[in-house]
Amino acid sequence: MTNPMIDSTLSELERYYDTVPRVGGARAEDFGPLTLFVQEGAGWPYYARPALGGSDATAADVERVLARQRELGVPEAFEWVAETSPALRAAVEEAGLHVHAHPLMVLEAAEELPPHPEVRLLDAEDPLLAAALTVPALAFAEPGTAVGEAGPAELSAALADPSVEARRASVSAKLAAGTSGMAAAVRDGVVLCSGMFNPVADVAEVVGVGTLPSARRQGLALGVTAALVAQARAQGARTVFLSAGDEDVARIYGRAGFHRVGTALIAEPPAAGE
Repeated sequence: MTNPMIDSTLSELERYYDTVPRVGGARAEDFGPLTLFVQEGAGWPYYARPALGGSDATAADVERVLARQRELGVPEAFEWVAETSPALRAAVEEAGLHVHAHPLMVLEAAEELPPHPEVRLLDAEDPLLAAALTVPALAFAEPGTAVGEAGPAELSAALADPSVEARRASVSAKLAAGTSGMAAAVRDGVVLCSGMFNPVADVAEVVGVGTLPSARRQGLALGVTAALVAQARAQGARTVFLSAGDEDVARIYGRAGFHRVGTALIAEPPAAGE
């Protein structure tokens, strides 16, 4: 039996997913039941996903998009919601891609997350912006919630990568324009956790929340999320959602008032050994 409230929320998120790349500097290429978003200029690379209101895609449709992604030299990636496009998983797997599943969660409207004393919002000129953009990459390289190895020394080394400046400039422009928001947990001048939100009309997605592995299990991710939610709501967001990394992470967000409405799927070429 379907739940009309969840169905309505998923429809709202589909419209968001179709809109956010367009306002984020990507062009949309039409492949019938699929849309390929291609970033123009500096910024995060995008992906292909089901066309808004489109029909089911076949493996042949997926192959056409993959060929175009290879031609453009962009990541071979697809993203969609399992409950909204249930047939796409079989098509991308037939095309040879590996699918990762992530709990899709929405914050209860009445929930208020407590602020964290070490978390603050970042603006376009913040000197810690580059570090805040780098911490999630270190976090996602060591997935899970257990305390890990990467710490301030690894962060300093990662900041030497020449690509960091281009990413900083891109996000700085979005912060200045108000099309993104960013928060970070800072201790003794070191960014330990950070994340962003991207608003479209009255919907905002919290993205890229990651904690430096050596600083995990201190409540920093929820503190960053609280700051992002507060800023998004102050800017008019009515619906705030996120995709959790895994079930363990989803349980943490569940304690903060997020509840699961579906499953976000990401398809990519299999890594070695998969």
